[in-house]
Amino acid sequence: EVLLIVRQPTPIIHLFLTMFLVFRNAVLETEVTKVGCRMPAARKTGTTIVGVVFKDGLVLGADTRATEGMIVADKNCSKIHYISPNIYCCGAGTAADTEMTTQIISSNLELHSLSTGRLPRVATANRMLKQMLFRYQGHIGAALVLGGMDCNGPHLYSIYPHGSTDKLPYVTMGSGSLAAMAVFEDRYKQDMEEEDAKRLVRDAIAAGIFNDLGSGSNIDLCVITKGRVDYLRPHDMANKKGVRTGSYKYKRGTTGVLTKTVTKLDLEVVEETIQTMDTS
Repeated sequence: EVLLIVRQPTPIIHLFLTMFLVFRNAVLETEVTKVGCRMPAARKTGTTIVGVVFKDGLVLGADTRATEGMIVADKNCSKIHYISPNIYCCGAGTAADTEMTTQIISSNLELHSLSTGRLPRVATANRMLKQMLFRYQGHIGAALVLGGMDCNGPHLYSIYPHGSTDKLPYVTMGSGSLAAMAVFEDRYKQDMEEEDAKRLVRDAIAAGIFNDLGSGSNIDLCVITKGRVDYLRPHDMANKKGVRTGSYKYKRGTTGVLTKTVTKLDLEVVEETIQTMDTS
């Protein structure tokens, strides 16, 4: 029998491990380049995520387009992540980083909630997220908008990949953040009603969708008030597929046929029946 003792690495050991991994990745990239290949790139989300505080709570919003370079990888990606029953978080940046980061903090907050016997505070989630991101010095590509309701009222934070944070009544992040911020700067008012806040967030996300190529598809909202969370997915479909106006069918003879050959295939027709599995 072998007894393994796992301990938390000291800062010096953690630094040496990080330096070794950076050196290893550089060597791998050099060797792969020699044989004419490229290292796999991370899937990133060109994103518009926003949040706004109103009279009785706050509203989080996000688009649903995930991009892989210049390709739309997912048209209905969920960017509003669960943290705790009273806290949710929007993610922009590398899709895998935002999902794993929010899942890890959600798990740690659940343990914290069980040990304290009460709902976690938004400031606690903010501290956990910023410390984790700062520890990795920006190598985790997660830009977050954190919002929730606790015993001290509604709270809204923006968290940057290097670990810095802002606490503001309205925030935007992602590649479409400038277009969304323009809408907030023009129309935000203190102590807004819930419907006005939802309409404002919807219009801010739509501004990002229509003015940023990395944002698109639908608009998701999450309304958090005292004792209630409404996850509206989708709240609105900003980019509806239009009706095709023209016809692409052409009459026979439009294009000249130079030669025509008909080959008969000797095929055996096999009948197949498909039975569905009973999973009830």
